[in-house]
Amino acid sequence: MKKILNLAFAFALATTFVACSDDDNNNNNIVPTTGDLIVDFTGLEELGADFVYEGWLIVNGSPVSTGTFTSVTFPQTYTVGIDNLQAATTFVLSIEPAGETGADALAPAATKLLAGNFSGDTASVNSDNIVVDSSGEIKALGSSWGKYFLATPTDNDDSNEASGIWFLDNTTPPAVAGLGLPTLTDGWKYEGWVVLNGTPVSTGTFTAVDAADDNAATSPYKGAVGNGPGFPGEDYVMGSAAGVDFPTDLKGATVVISVEPSPDNSPAPFTLKPLAHVVPADADNHTVISMGAGPKAVLSGSVIR
Repeated sequence: MKKILNLAFAFALATTFVACSDDDNNNNNIVPTTGDLIVDFTGLEELGADFVYEGWLIVNGSPVSTGTFTSVTFPQTYTVGIDNLQAATTFVLSIEPAGETGADALAPAATKLLAGNFSGDTASVNSDNIVVDSSGEIKALGSSWGKYFLATPTDNDDSNEASGIWFLDNTTPPAVAGLGLPTLTDGWKYEGWVVLNGTPVSTGTFTAVDAADDNAATSPYKGAVGNGPGFPGEDYVMGSAAGVDFPTDLKGATVVISVEPSPDNSPAPFTLKPLAHVVPADADNHTVISMGAGPKAVLSGSVIR
């Protein structure tokens, strides 16, 4: 009887061992269908309620969304189909309308903020892709330069010349562009600002440094004589903004050139600000002043798969 029991126990043990071995082999043969994508960006700001950030993998030339996000706390991890994750050659980060549906949701908008190619399992991304020169070559915003002077050419009053700012160089007539900025790709515009009472007030958006800005004919602040010279700029001689009645004195105010998504996500300046300068307290009207580097000319980050 004892011998029979021992045989039964041995058989059960062998059966259990075989079953466990089979399970282990099956587990070892499981092929994952998804993988993790870890993103870590610096310098991003919250976009507000109407827009979101969205990541994209470029797979065989086609975009595949990795998901949207609004938080700018990093790193963040996203679950992505393993085939797309392994085959991707490029990562792109765009700004998209919140709740976007239909065909527009299948590809990134023109407002592509960060981009970079994968090298192995890592892609270093930056914002240099939003600027190009006439040959299509990328030019960094960090090489930007700027000049401006104080004047109010849109009215006939010579007593308020410190209440207008124009981004041009009139040192030697005829006047020439006062901004050295690379051409932006579709989906982006430049915008000038002066900070009054701690609040940025726009001088207008523009894409060409040698042409009037977009609000030249519609600005509520300009005088009634005309739109001013054919360059970006603004006269603050009518109305009010930021609690300041115009005309005012811009000496001591901070002047900024920013890069803005188009359509714009906010009435405030976007995070990219390649040029900035404090107007000297002793600045002479009609005299060209050089700008300095702004607080942020590039955004960057890394993507790991």
